[in-house]
Parts: sequence; C-alpha cells; structure tokens
Amino acid sequence: MPSLSPRFTSPDSVVTALRGAGCVFAEDEARLILAAARTPDELADMVDRRIVGHPLELVVGWAEFRGLRITVAPGVFVPRRRTEFLVDQALALAPGASVVVDLCCGSGAVGAALAAALGPVELHSADIDPAAVDCARRNTADAGGQVHTGDLFEALPAGLRGRVDILAANVPYVPTEEVALLPTEARDHEPLVALDGGTDGLDVLRRVAAEAPQWLAPGGHLFVETSERQAPAAVDAFTRSGLTPHLAVSEELYAHVVIGARPSYT
Repeated sequence: MPSLSPRFTSPDSVVTALRGAGCVFAEDEARLILAAARTPDELADMVDRRIVGHPLELVVGWAEFRGLRITVAPGVFVPRRRTEFLVDQALALAPGASVVVDLCCGSGAVGAALAAALGPVELHSADIDPAAVDCARRNTADAGGQVHTGDLFEALPAGLRGRVDILAANVPYVPTEEVALLPTEARDHEPLVALDGGTDGLDVLRRVAAEAPQWLAPGGHLFVETSERQAPAAVDAFTRSGLTPHLAVSEELYAHVVIGARPSYT
C-alpha cells in the first residue's frame, strides 16, 4: 500500500470519502483501492474517479470472474457475476470441449474462464471493439487464446466452420429505449455497442443464432445470456435457426441463458 495522499490521513478517511459518495460497500472498496494504488497521487486519483461514479473494476483495473482476476480497462464492458452461470452451463453440457469460441468477448472473461476449467483447448475470442480485443488478448494469453477483431462471425477464421464445441456469445440485449435507464456506471462508462441490442434487445442474438449452426460441430452448443422477458423470443430464434433449444435459469443470480444444440449426425 502506498503512503497515503495528503488528502487522506488514514485508510478510514478513504472509507469516509467513499461512503459520502454513496458507495454501499465503502470498506471493501477502500481495501481494493488502497491495495491497487502505487503512489499517493494515484490513490487520490482513484478515489476521485470512484467518487464521481466510475465502476470500481475500472478504477482498480480488474474484475473477479469465476475465481480469475480479469483485467479491464476504460471503455471495456465489465464482466458480470451472473454471466458465470453461462460458463457453468457450458461446462456442464460440454465438459470435453476442445474448440471454444467467445463472441462479443469484451474483456475475454468467458473464454478465459472456460479455458481455465477445461484445460488445453483451442480458444478463439472476437469483438468488434479494438479496446475490448486488446483487453481480451491479455486475459486469454495464458490459455494460448487467439483474439480477432470484427463483426461476429466475420472475425473468425474460416477453418472453424463446423468445428466449434462451445460457442458462447454474451451479446448486448438491452432494448435501445432502455439504455438510458441503466445504472450510471454502465451507461456512462461502458461502450454502447456492448449494451444496445436494438429495438427489442434481440438484434444481435438473432444474428448469432442464424449463423451458429454453420460453425458448431455436430452436438456442439450455443450459449447466449438474455433476460427473463426476452427469453421466449430468444428460444424461438434458436428454434428457427435449426438448433434444439432450452432455457436455463438461476434465480440466485437472476440469470437466463438460452442454450441451443446442433443435432449430432446419426
């Protein structure tokens, strides 16, 4: 921990500043910020950024996701705890997966978590946002992951067609008119492309579902997070694409994951 900035006379003064800004878990946040700051000036800057509403994860530079410390940077979508449920579903249904693709990868958290649990896999991650791609490269480097820049499947090597065992796509699914209703931390500090899913929130999901069968291996699975309200329409999109769908729900995490299987050859 650095020497305290002249603005802060003790760790308690950091807690007080954070609590005054409305941070509910001020003590926990203060510990993380104090541990991350390398100099007194950096400490003051980090506290200031948190006070004005920057997400804590972007202030300290990392987020915990399924036991991993995932590097995040300004302008990159912060992985949510509920998305751990998507990873759990993928591991339960495809424990022997050898080829994994993480579309709309953001920080690369989903791909990194899958690779950490599965062991050696061929991991590909893709995002349209260069800032996210840079972040994902750092987070999947230990797994030997390849990260691609581009719009959904256009970013992927053609050689992956028909070979993917797990296709995870944490697509944006907030309806356009509801983006303004998101918490300030998301609305003001995360990229719109990672949030806005179009008129009903399902534009990107439908595109992914439509093309997924061409990329999945026989018996491979597509996993997409959505909301409770959107789940029936998402299931219908999977059915129309020729996938066999089902919906997995975690009441604890308020997570809804639509899963689509490509039928195996007989």
